[in-house]
Amino acid sequence: MTAPLAPTLLRVIDDLIPELIDFRRDLHAHPELSFAEHRTTARLCERLEAAGLEPRSISQTGLVVDLGAREPRRRVALRGDIDALPVRERTGLDWSSTTDGVCHACGHDVHATVLLGAGLALAEVADELAARDVAVRLVFQPAEEQMPGGALQFVRAGVMSGVDTVYAVHCDPSLDVGEIGLREGPLTAAADQVTVTLRGRGGHTSRPFLTEDLTYALAKVVTDVPGVLSRRVDPRAGLVVVWGRVQAGEAINVIPSTGVAQGTLRMLDVELWEEIGPLLREVVEEVVRPYGVDAAVEHVRGVPPVVNDPAAVAALGRATMAAGLRPVPTPHSLGGEDFAWMLHEAEGAMARLGTRTHGGRSFDLHQGDLVVDEGAVRNGTALLALAAAGEWTRVERD
Repeated sequence: MTAPLAPTLLRVIDDLIPELIDFRRDLHAHPELSFAEHRTTARLCERLEAAGLEPRSISQTGLVVDLGAREPRRRVALRGDIDALPVRERTGLDWSSTTDGVCHACGHDVHATVLLGAGLALAEVADELAARDVAVRLVFQPAEEQMPGGALQFVRAGVMSGVDTVYAVHCDPSLDVGEIGLREGPLTAAADQVTVTLRGRGGHTSRPFLTEDLTYALAKVVTDVPGVLSRRVDPRAGLVVVWGRVQAGEAINVIPSTGVAQGTLRMLDVELWEEIGPLLREVVEEVVRPYGVDAAVEHVRGVPPVVNDPAAVAALGRATMAAGLRPVPTPHSLGGEDFAWMLHEAEGAMARLGTRTHGGRSFDLHQGDLVVDEGAVRNGTALLALAAAGEWTRVERD
């Protein structure tokens, strides 16, 4: 009978924690934007090579590392994104961002670090993984924050070739450190960009009947298109249109000849996401038809929904317990996440990693004041390592 790997993995991880926390602080102090994560990639590569691993480049930034069996019966991928956001940090931490206007406001410094830690721990049992015909692929992915995301580029480069299951974690400041949020089915939404441009005959506001009153028509687009769409699709799809920018005209007494509304289109249903484009255009055209304006609809597909496989969620639940953590149900979100592209290639799941200090403040992602309880570094590392190794035997910790 093969000896369990969990005790060894957890012991190695506990020894690594001081180094991993320092590593995460270094990444946090030197954030880099999408596809510009050169220093981050170099730091990861340096540490992985020091452990005897052989990271390889897929694009200008990011890395992929294989360990375990060369021709495995089962291959598990672990993914961590590495890019930061164009947001000014406001935490006041000693390891705050040293790059003005850029910071890790989404926790990708934690994601990269816990994947590194899991890889270093798994490297210590690589021979045993090989003996079990198991391989693990570490995917340090750039540009999650840039739609359609660096994951799609990695998928097209073959990173998911031969992968049976893929796991990831995402920081969640609404959960206490030590909690792991799990959910079967849709976890995040498709996130697309929509631009509606109207053109028509402008004129003086005293004579709207001699114009095509484009401003009024644009207002109808903003208010009516979301409502009409909500009546044309199954409400269980969770579809929502939200406008972020509306612009028309420059003077209060002039009806303009052009106007633009831009926003996002989100939904939880994969099938609807794949076919929503024609319906969106039809609805916009019908809404503006009474006003005689011309409408151009630009629909840029971003990322599909993350849909967690039930068996993968169950495996994460067992790994959570083995790591001495507490699994909790988590709601789905209408935020976008390019990990979904990897789930189009293999079964898998994303877990929510609790980062809130017990009794502490609840922060929000994508805000410059985000503070992560560093206990999450150990927890995320243990969860990914145990999930990858298939080690779910409960281990009592001191």
